[in-house]
Amino acid sequence: MSELEIRPATPADLRGVLSLYRQLNPDDPVLDPAAVQSVWEALLTCGLTTPFVADVGGRLVSSCTLAIVPNLSRGARPYGVIENVVTDAAHRQRGLGRAVLHAALAKAWAANCYKVLLATGSKRDSTLRFYQDAGFERDAKTYFEIRRP
Repeated sequence: MSELEIRPATPADLRGVLSLYRQLNPDDPVLDPAAVQSVWEALLTCGLTTPFVADVGGRLVSSCTLAIVPNLSRGARPYGVIENVVTDAAHRQRGLGRAVLHAALAKAWAANCYKVLLATGSKRDSTLRFYQDAGFERDAKTYFEIRRP
């Protein structure tokens, strides 16, 4: 494998992240990078979110996004939420997804988060084992979701 760098995303990474998201949610509409530039800039600069990427020789092959949420409970310690975990199909089973997750967790712990949440819609045992092997507990809490009608 070429040189691997796990790092927070930069403004120049938008096209690569969008390419990864095509694999994460193939039924989503194709987004024009210019049209979503302001969203990308907000993700990078708002101070609450950090997209992480695995860069192999200049190509983005894995990503996740961490949101750190201010909180008044638990001693006013924030909590983290990780979303949009994806690794390029040609680069799976190499530890890249775990590496971006661990980078996000390191940032969350450095920010004094008391917990980090991660949800998946997948029911596949391999996906669930991946998250468990990365340190997430499967049955710690019950989460509910509602989507806008």
